[in-house]
Amino acid sequence: MTWIIIIGGIILIILLTVGVVVSSNSERAIVEERLSQYLEDDNQKNLDKEAQKYVITNWVSKRVEKTSYGDRIARELARADLKFKVAEYLVLILLSIFLGALLAWFLGNQHPVSALIGAVIGIFAPRIYVKNQQKQRLKKFNDQLPDMLNLMVNGLRAGYSTTQAMEAISKELPSPINDEFRRVVQEMQIGIPMETALDNLLRRIPSEDLDFVVTAINVQREVGGNLSEILDNISFTIRERIRIKGEVRVLTAQVRTSGTVLSLIPFGLTLILWFLNPDYLLSVTQGGPICTAAIICVVLGLISSSYFIMMKIADIEV
Repeated sequence: MTWIIIIGGIILIILLTVGVVVSSNSERAIVEERLSQYLEDDNQKNLDKEAQKYVITNWVSKRVEKTSYGDRIARELARADLKFKVAEYLVLILLSIFLGALLAWFLGNQHPVSALIGAVIGIFAPRIYVKNQQKQRLKKFNDQLPDMLNLMVNGLRAGYSTTQAMEAISKELPSPINDEFRRVVQEMQIGIPMETALDNLLRRIPSEDLDFVVTAINVQREVGGNLSEILDNISFTIRERIRIKGEVRVLTAQVRTSGTVLSLIPFGLTLILWFLNPDYLLSVTQGGPICTAAIICVVLGLISSSYFIMMKIADIEV
């Protein structure tokens, strides 16, 4: 068992080192790699030499991204602005499963169920982190959207074209909105139509307010009109929505927090009791498998139903 732990630790250190080296690529290298299919042959040769350093991850990523599951993972990572390839993310999940199972196995009196609990936590931990990053980035983007519209309106009134106004946004405003519009400008510079570039932006940032802006720009390009006035009205509407959403979020914070905490308490207590005294929890199985399954289903049903009811009460559409 000692040698298993030592070998596992060595493998863990190697995987961590590989992950750090792979994820340390600069954003410029990543953008160049994504745009490599549109560049000249000389630049393509240089990029091929760089790509040879990561043959395994590139090969796995290309195979996985062709599937619907890989495409969904790539979209989730893009929305969270995480510089991971699909293969690297899958390796991270496997590493999290191994580390969680090993840690839980040690803490849980070396019981197989403890290792299973740690593995389940390891499966969901990277996804929870990605979802949290998505929510934070989307909130920052929505908060910066009114300022972006004001800058764009001022640029259009000063005589800028739509592309020039977007380029000014990519230079003047902070992250994440400048990163996204820089990508839009880069896509248009290599020949991608503006409608497609904006659709890609909306695919990376699933924001209802951004959908209004993209629709207004596309409609104005089709039928004409005063785009600056349209965007000015949208900016006022978005500012009011943000203000009202903030007030609603404050008023419903207690309900949302209570629902989350009260729903997590049973699971937390169960885990604590399992790692402290597993025989006490296993006593529930003395009534037979049918009785045990019925108890678990009833408990999970009550917890989930109460959680969704409280979240539904706090979910006020603006």
